Amino acid sequence: MLRWVAHRLVTLYPVAGRSGVSSGTGASLIRQQQRRGDMASTALQAGIGTGVPLQPGVGVPVQAGTALQAGEEEAEPRPSRQQQQGEERKRRPGPGQNQQAAKKLRAEAEAGGRKRPKRKVVLLLAYSGKGYHGMQRNVGSSQFKTIEDELVKALVTAECIPENHGDDMRKMSFQRCARTDKGVSAAGQIVSLKLWLIDNLVDRINEHLPKGIKILGLKRVTGRFNSKNTCDARTYFYMLPTFAFAHKDHDSQAKEYRLSSEALSHVNSLLASYKGTHNFHNFTSGKAARDPSAKRYIMEMYCEEPFVRQGMEFAVLKVKGQSFMMHQIRKMIGLVIAVVRGYAAESIMARSWGEEKVDVPKAPGLGLVLDTVHFEKYNNRFGNDGVHEALEWCDIEEQILGFKEDHIYPTIVKTEIEEQSMANWLNTLPIHDFSATASGVQLNENHSKESADLDEGSDGGSDGGDSD
Repeated sequence: MLRWVAHRLVTLYPVAGRSGVSSGTGASLIRQQQRRGDMASTALQAGIGTGVPLQPGVGVPVQAGTALQAGEEEAEPRPSRQQQQGEERKRRPGPGQNQQAAKKLRAEAEAGGRKRPKRKVVLLLAYSGKGYHGMQRNVGSSQFKTIEDELVKALVTAECIPENHGDDMRKMSFQRCARTDKGVSAAGQIVSLKLWLIDNLVDRINEHLPKGIKILGLKRVTGRFNSKNTCDARTYFYMLPTFAFAHKDHDSQAKEYRLSSEALSHVNSLLASYKGTHNFHNFTSGKAARDPSAKRYIMEMYCEEPFVRQGMEFAVLKVKGQSFMMHQIRKMIGLVIAVVRGYAAESIMARSWGEEKVDVPKAPGLGLVLDTVHFEKYNNRFGNDGVHEALEWCDIEEQILGFKEDHIYPTIVKTEIEEQSMANWLNTLPIHDFSATASGVQLNENHSKESADLDEGSDGGSDGGDSD
């Protein structure tokens, strides 16, 4: 067999004696043919007994490692270094892939290695509003500090939310129950948001909050819960010195004034007249008399028994309603004070709910506090489903009262004594024309701006339904 293969190779590649070929060249080609014969013999031996088919006319296995074709000196050449480097570059990740990988690593680092999802919760928030320009955050503006600025910073520092959620609060589905304005405090503000449920969450957040702001409680809620839209009612209270109810003919702007039981009854009868549904277009700004949204439902309004702080007597007025418009509560109180002090007749109460324009004074912002928010419908549906809790805070009532005693009441008392915001505002009441109708609208607006400049607080509180 081997002799036959050698013979075939010599027959295919004859060299010796061919015309035009030198003897040196012929010897070289003979040596090449001998090498091919050796390679063919090796390949033939490798294919014997394996069942590998032989290449027709040559007898060499087709799949042998050194398969030969007519005219070839050696097997297929290996890839060059440049080709190998090109293939390696193709396998390397591109710039975009590197950026994505780095971004993923940063996200995991920000999350502290946590991959568990965020959960929807509500936070019970209490704060003293003095020194802050309201509750709502103004992203991108550092000129006016707000309560939400402090809260978001604490949430990021405590690693409850990623840092980018602080720049875009929609990413954590953040919603406040009620917007309070400059100087207005809260003992029961509710905010809903999504965050990581880390260990000792409330304590860790409070560690990074100033002493005038505190998280008092936390509860899990349903995924679609919205603290503003789910709220059924809100309760505010207004703390003021009782000399505000003294008649104008008596010089009673002093610490020695004490509210009599008869005067207290008179105040409560006027406050009770607000109960029910009325048109409060005269108690806000930008509402036409026939605007349906100007109608609001008041559930209760009354004045509690007075008490003495630092030698001055104070009283707390409470009002509960479904929702409130901007300035509404402060104007409701301002009008009652004007009647009790003798500047306006009691008939102005019913007239103010009519379509004509009535000059309604706006009480100072100091003393207005968001006390409680109510979720009766939510509690009835989800409070006993075995997964969620009712949004009631009876178990921490002492903590809420303690925050009022430590941070809210003292701030109101101290500011009133030092700055006399109520006394200064009472001096503006004679300027108002309580018999004015539409012709006195511009005069009313000018007086309101003058009295607003005297306020330490601001424009009161609102549920945010019309102004948020």
